Amino acid sequence: MPPPPRTRRRRRRTALLAVGAMTAALLMTAPQAAQAGPPNLISNPGFETAGTGDMPACWSKSGWGDNDYAFETVADAHSGTKAMKVSLTRRVDGDRKALITETTACAPQVTPEKQYDLSLWYKSTTPDSSVTLFRHDTTAGWQYWTDLKTLETSAAYQHAEVRTPAVPPGTDRIAWGVSVYGTGSVTTDDYVMEEVTVPAPEPGCTGTAEECADGRWDVLPVQNPVRSMHSVVMHNGKVLLIAGSGNDPQLFEAGSFTSAVYDPADGSYRVIPTPDDMFCAGHVQLEDGRVLIMSGNKGYPSADGTVGYQGYKDSYLFDPDTETYIKTNDMNDGHWYPSATILGNGDVISFGGLKEDSTGSVTAERFSAAENKWLPLWQVNQTWSYWGLYPSMILMQDGRLFYSGSHVFGNGTPGTGAAIYDYDNNTVTEVPGLQSKDERDQSASVLLPPAQDQRVLTIGGGNIDSNPEANRLTDIIDLKDPDPQYVHGPLVPQGTVDMGAGPQPQTGAQGKMYVSAVLLPDGTVLETGGALHNRANPVYEASIFDPVTETFDSVAPDPEARGYHSSSFLLPDGRVMSVGDNPGNGSWNHNVSVYTPPYLLKGPRPQITSVIDGEWTYGDTQRITVDRPIAKAELIRPAAVTHSSDPNQRFVDLPMTVDGNNVDLNVTSNPNLAPPGWYMLFAVDANGVPSVAEWVHLGGPPAMARAAAAEHPSAHVHEFADDLSGATKKPGKKRTSVEVDPQIAGCDRHYGNAGVCVPTVFPKKVKPTTAARCAWLADHDYGRLRVNGGDDPLRLDPNRDGVACGKGDVRRR
Repeated sequence: MPPPPRTRRRRRRTALLAVGAMTAALLMTAPQAAQAGPPNLISNPGFETAGTGDMPACWSKSGWGDNDYAFETVADAHSGTKAMKVSLTRRVDGDRKALITETTACAPQVTPEKQYDLSLWYKSTTPDSSVTLFRHDTTAGWQYWTDLKTLETSAAYQHAEVRTPAVPPGTDRIAWGVSVYGTGSVTTDDYVMEEVTVPAPEPGCTGTAEECADGRWDVLPVQNPVRSMHSVVMHNGKVLLIAGSGNDPQLFEAGSFTSAVYDPADGSYRVIPTPDDMFCAGHVQLEDGRVLIMSGNKGYPSADGTVGYQGYKDSYLFDPDTETYIKTNDMNDGHWYPSATILGNGDVISFGGLKEDSTGSVTAERFSAAENKWLPLWQVNQTWSYWGLYPSMILMQDGRLFYSGSHVFGNGTPGTGAAIYDYDNNTVTEVPGLQSKDERDQSASVLLPPAQDQRVLTIGGGNIDSNPEANRLTDIIDLKDPDPQYVHGPLVPQGTVDMGAGPQPQTGAQGKMYVSAVLLPDGTVLETGGALHNRANPVYEASIFDPVTETFDSVAPDPEARGYHSSSFLLPDGRVMSVGDNPGNGSWNHNVSVYTPPYLLKGPRPQITSVIDGEWTYGDTQRITVDRPIAKAELIRPAAVTHSSDPNQRFVDLPMTVDGNNVDLNVTSNPNLAPPGWYMLFAVDANGVPSVAEWVHLGGPPAMARAAAAEHPSAHVHEFADDLSGATKKPGKKRTSVEVDPQIAGCDRHYGNAGVCVPTVFPKKVKPTTAARCAWLADHDYGRLRVNGGDDPLRLDPNRDGVACGKGDVRRR
């Protein structure tokens, strides 16, 4: 029998170094207030009251890592007679922080959904320090919450103020202080914490009652001119739609490869000359806004099914300014269906896919941002692992990659189905808990808002090989845990499914594969589209997932089928656009639909009236002005999505300092949380209504790799996922590839052309007879099917006239 599931455990994220037994002393000594004014929620804010040990009352030492440090109560105070100084004289990794003690006697009590203004006075000799928060969860205990603000160096005392995000449900207290994560010292004094209320506009409904509850879909009057399966939102607001041959073998043979640029401003399309068949390539946006497209389709499967799809080594850059493709150097291997993840230094790493000979690629590829090229094989760490096709590889806050288990075609990877890949140590460690790991084919995985929370959600999926009904499963993993593992999330809501005779309600465990998941500016996730079986039976269902409550709310479904080769993505105006659908009969849906979420039907939107500087650097404070109060602001990385996969999609919280309509936004110092590039900046009011996005460019020294020379802050990396108990694999024996079934796409190539997908395994409800299979194919509009060669493995051509499901075939059943 399998071992029982391990109990999910949490560990305190702080390593308390010296916490005195101070409760009795606190009862006898009233901590001294640091300053007059509004009620201050902090005990002993100026360190004036001594504790029982070597720390002031209600303050504790904390931190982790390999470093030399000192905590001192000093006379160099901003007011009163004492201040707290934290110094690092040597650092390899980790940090040290002086925090409010995590006890009921010291940690301020808070109210869920409320926000708090935090402030302090400080002087600093290091750029590597930040205001760090911990929260007490009434169920799970104390845990890291977030970093709020990077502190600049200052020889004289300087005031720092920042507003917290809304307090999460289940939180009753918070503790905070200053983290020092670089050599130097920070001296602090006069801490203040005050509750604030962000005024919410009067709610209003600008649509029907149903629209205001569930949103609205509109099918646009102009069709998409190309069979696009790759969608990239560019920093000029336009959308690059890549088709290549569009899964049409005739277009491939004719060398007719297409892309289009869609302009949401006027609804126009411009068809772009496309130099190669980028059908099923990988793509990612680089720091400068160009789109890197890697590999694609060198050749379709052979008519007899003995040769599968082939991936070429070619790679291109698309320039949004000139709307042209530029060739790069070749990759080391072919990669049809590769992953593509941008790293904190702007490099791109890619795994998986099929080689030029249709075998599976085990070559890890790395595109150097500094050198603007793919690195030679010997310069890239190799584990010789086969990650499958479009493996979802999500960048973690410490630079490692989380393989979520979402992939394309067939079973998951051997083992638990999810893993953490450490490029520097070149190891792969399995992560447990993913449900039905071999039925997460074309599920969606997304880093939940905000990225600082380091939680990943997987949604739905199926299996093209065995072709069961797709599932409703979701799983959530918290990568802040020392030994993270998936836990079950809520089931995806059910909608209707078209089984060939029109939509009918889903029943039982019916869910969907080919899922799209889109981060929304109010901090929720839209999941939409999908199908019940391999390129068949579209599911009409959409819902919005709330990461705070971990619940789904059903909303209006897209009226268009959105299965295989569909994609959905956020536009800068806060709407969601959906394109594509390529059922097994080889047809294509050129209709485009746009979703207006309920938040756009609640009345006037806040406006960002100015952005002082559109060029942002890690650790910066950037000022914007707004026309009325806002509750939060964030950066959302624009989509580069295909096949339910966009591992680079992320929502990065921007803690605020508010002075009337002037809002200072505090940018993370960690490029692994927000890799360099262009982002959509949204301001959101207390009703969850977002502004139209402004585009800003986030950069700085590449990955802070030249941090010392450039004198910029290094990333504040936390000690997460540092106690992994899963099986760890080091690099295996060098090999050239792995064997892959030529029918990996779940399509029997003995019938029709390569753009048609007769399933190798029919849905279970279809009897294994010629009549039943032919009836299913007729119901799904397959039309006339030629038999390729002499083999007829599905028994669709009993009279052997070379035509599957002809009159004579069905008559002879």
